[in-house]
Amino acid sequence: MGRTKVTKSENSSQEEGLPKWAEDEIRSAQFGQPEVITRTGYFLDIYESDYKVDIQVYEQMPDGRTIVEGLDVPQSMKVSDFMKGFVYEYKIKVFMASLSAKVVELLKTKFGLDMKAIYRFELQELQLMDVESDLPAASSLSSSSPGEEEDNDDA
Repeated sequence: MGRTKVTKSENSSQEEGLPKWAEDEIRSAQFGQPEVITRTGYFLDIYESDYKVDIQVYEQMPDGRTIVEGLDVPQSMKVSDFMKGFVYEYKIKVFMASLSAKVVELLKTKFGLDMKAIYRFELQELQLMDVESDLPAASSLSSSSPGEEEDNDDA
């Protein structure tokens, strides 16, 4: 048992983080050509000065997530026009870099992560969607006559 304790203390710095060789591989990962995907969702946070946003999408991203943090926004877009609480259709560039089998195994055994690639996302385009018809108060936002007629029909 004493030997196990010595081994753990010798490797304690490695157990807290990635070994240098794994860090080097991840930092030097080569991203391939981007794939453009379309997703619908909404803004969670907007970081105007950094040209980054956090979004939640209704359909999963290629890596399975539905929340994307730190999504890069091109400088050509006017971030100040983005609005929280509204549904958008996003066109997102997805860049992927595969990890070596050695790093994949390390992440799985040492950290419990099932990760075979690194992803980077960049917002290419967005379109505000008209989803008023899905809102319960939609009739009050549009013409009130159809909503009142429906209420009378229900009565």
